[in-house]
Formats: sequence, structure tokens, C-alpha cells
Amino acid sequence: MSAQSTREIWFLTGSQGLYGEDTLAQVAEQSQKICSTLAGRLSTRVRLVWKPVLTGSDAIRRLCLEANAADDCVGLIAWMHTFSPAKMWISGLDVLGKPLLHLHTQANRELPWSTIDMDFMNLNQAAHGDREFGFVQTRLGVPRKTVAGHVSDPEVSGRIDAWVRAASGRAEVRTLKLARFGDNMRDVAVTEGDKVEAQLRLGVSVNTYGVNDLVAVVDAVDEASVTSLVEEYQDAYRLAPELCKGGERHDSLRYAARIEAGLRGFLEEGGFRAFTTNFEDLGGLRQLPGLAVQRLMADGYGFGGEGDWKTSLLLRTLKVAAEGLEGGTSFMEDYTYNLVPGEELILGAHMLEVCPSIAAQTPSCEIHPLGIGGREDPVRLVFDAQPGPAVVIGMADMGDRFRLVANTIDVVAPPEPLPKLPVARAVWQPHPNLRTSTEAWLTSGAPHHTVLSSALGAEEIEDLAEMLQIELALIDSGTTIRRFARELRWSQAYHRLAQGI
Repeated sequence: MSAQSTREIWFLTGSQGLYGEDTLAQVAEQSQKICSTLAGRLSTRVRLVWKPVLTGSDAIRRLCLEANAADDCVGLIAWMHTFSPAKMWISGLDVLGKPLLHLHTQANRELPWSTIDMDFMNLNQAAHGDREFGFVQTRLGVPRKTVAGHVSDPEVSGRIDAWVRAASGRAEVRTLKLARFGDNMRDVAVTEGDKVEAQLRLGVSVNTYGVNDLVAVVDAVDEASVTSLVEEYQDAYRLAPELCKGGERHDSLRYAARIEAGLRGFLEEGGFRAFTTNFEDLGGLRQLPGLAVQRLMADGYGFGGEGDWKTSLLLRTLKVAAEGLEGGTSFMEDYTYNLVPGEELILGAHMLEVCPSIAAQTPSCEIHPLGIGGREDPVRLVFDAQPGPAVVIGMADMGDRFRLVANTIDVVAPPEPLPKLPVARAVWQPHPNLRTSTEAWLTSGAPHHTVLSSALGAEEIEDLAEMLQIELALIDSGTTIRRFARELRWSQAYHRLAQGI
């Protein structure tokens, strides 16, 4: 389910008429080369679109309004090649509603020391012009990311790439439709939230449908579609013998396929790219959707268990941001700890719904009792997560704002086999250590449902939070509880003040 094929980032270059047409022609030529170089270094499928050099306030304002109205435009990169008097940018920046990255670069990587003259200085004075531009952005309170350095530097292009991915995620959530099948789990606090505020602040539309609305679609799936999916399962996974054709539980596999076909059809028909389920509200479904949810997540859909729409929208947003990267992005839940000193670990899983995009090996398709939900034994994919660096992110409604909390981690292989835990799972070491990580997580009020991504890092999450203008608390290798608690208080005060009266 690709989301980025038609999306664009517009590349803007600032100058002024003072330098004359010959100089402006050079500015345009060098700017196009910088844009082309950068485009070749981005890992995303978002198109980088060069725009003519801007030299006056009317043109700047019109372009910013065009960007706001262009559905394909997900953000702007601006560079002041020469000196661009920043008062001409005020009206445009004041109306701009798309994410902005300020690129502080120059056409040449090194100075021609033996030949440099004033003509060269006048042409290549981004050190001058970008400072003027930086001032007016700060004076206007414009949210943006600033990246300094030559675009041939991998660190520079990497940071811009992270911002472009965050901009794609931001564009996705602005138009996201999310279907909740039933309500959230009864008496649970953190999965609640203000859906009106979410649509106002983020753009996502969250609506609830009766589970039996889905059941009607599931029951209407034709047998040929079920058979086709079962054959796909046989090719893609290691199928437990009892689920194979002729096995005693083969009918359960066919019903799992029926759920997938019906659920997929319901979402496609309604234009939904994220959804939730709840084991307490299954209506006429014979199984809790396990395999279906896992496969839909692998195709890019957002999901949250127990009606957790905030985690579902977050997962879909980050799936879009991570498109094309190595690694995976999945719904996750912190379950239990290994507290042996020096060997502290977190075991994460869910009842069934962990995305196979994070699997270390080909998943096994199995059937086992669930123990809750009061339905037939559900089919699910079982696997361990691929070891490596990752990040877990949770989203909570704090009443007057939304808060993202992110923790950098290292996913590791389970120290021992888990033969009696037939669910997909991940084991990880949180940064800086388990005690600090968990104390900070609890202090922040972060949820137990999260998104785990081995494709994205902290920078994309930071960029996304800035674009959405929502709070972010980051727990990483440098975190201490004392400083983290202070930062939460400062952040809370800032976000309350920023809302105005």
C-alpha cells in the first residue's frame, strides 16, 4: 500500500534583483545542481521539485499559498544562495502551512583560495543570506528544521532524508481515515482520547463501526477468495501440519483467510488505512483476527489492539515514513521483564498482533488457544524479531495536548528458546538501561501499546513531532531521571503557553 509515489518536496532558492540577470542565471544554474545532487541522495520515493529563484515578496507569498493548496506537496526546502533580504519572506512564511526545512549550504564545497574575488563572494554568500533568513524565521516563530553543510556530505543528506520521511508521515496523518471495530477495552484509561482534538490537530478522522458490520462482509466472502489466500499462506509461511489441507484444523485456517479477505475489503471500500479491533467486542466473529491483522500491517495498514486508535494512527504514519527502508515497523506492547542484574531485558509482544515486517526469519503459521475473548482458537504468525537498533514510540492524550514518548533500544535474540509462548515477540535492551528507561516512561505517562520500528530512528520521530507541533519526550543513552523530569516540566509549560488563551 504505497503512499509516496506522487508526493513532492519543493526546493526554493532565495536571492534578489540587486545582483542583475547574469548573476541570477548563475544562481538558478547552481541551485538546480544542488537540488539534483540532493535528489540523488534521498532514499525516499518523494520527488524533489526545483522552483524558480525567488526575488520578491509577491512571488514568495504566491508560492507558499500554492504549496498549501497542492495536495502532492508535503514540504518545502529553502536555501538563500545569495543575500535575500528577509522582509520579503515575511508574508509568505506567515501563511505557509507546510513543513519547512532550512538548508544552509553553498554551491561550492571548498573555497578557491588562489582565485577568490568579490564577484565570487557576492555570488556565494549563503553564510550571509541564510543568517538573515534564520532571523526572520525565528522572529515569526516558524517551526522548521535547520540543516547545515554541503549536500554531498552523507550526514547532511541523511538528516534531510529523515525530515522528508517525517514530512511524508505528516501528510499521511493529515488525510488518514481510521475505522474502529467496536470501542476500546473497558475500564482502560490510556487508550481513551479526544478524537475531535485529534482531527483538529492532526487531521485524522476516527470513527467507530459495529463489529457485525464487518461480520456481514466476512460472511459474504466467496470460497474462491478464501482458497486463493490459503494457497498464499502455504507459499509464504511455514504452515503447522494441522492447518494444512487435510489437517484437523484446516477449517480454522480457511476462516482466518475469510476474515482477512473481508477485513481487507471493508477497509479498501471505505478508504481506511488504519483500524482497531477489540477482543472484548467480536460480535459474530468466530476468531479474534490475528493472522489477518498481521498481514494487513505488513502491507502498511495502521493497527491498534483493544480499540487503541492513537497507536493505530501512529503506526500508519510511521509505516509511510519508513517506506523503502530496511527493517520493519510494528504494533507492540511491553509485557514483562528480565530483572537479573546485568541481564535486564524487556519482552514485548501482544496477544496475536505483531507485524511480520520485523521478523528475523520466515514466520510459522500456527493455531493455539488464546485464553481470553471467548472464541475459537485463533490462527497467528509466530516469530522472533530481528536483532538490531530500533526505537519504540508511544502516544498519549494528556488532556490539553498529545504527547509522543520515544525510547531508543537494541533488539536482541531471546537468551533461550520460548517453546511455550506461541506468539510473535521481540526482546530488547532499552537505553540507557532498564531502570532509567522504565522510570522515565512511567513518569511521562506513556502508554503500554507502542510502535516498534527498526527502520526509523529518533531523528525522524523528532522531526515528525515538530511538524505536528506536538510534544515529544525522548529517552536515549544520555537520559537521567532528574534531567528527564525537569525537561517534562519545561515541555509541559511550553506547550500550554504555546496554545495561547
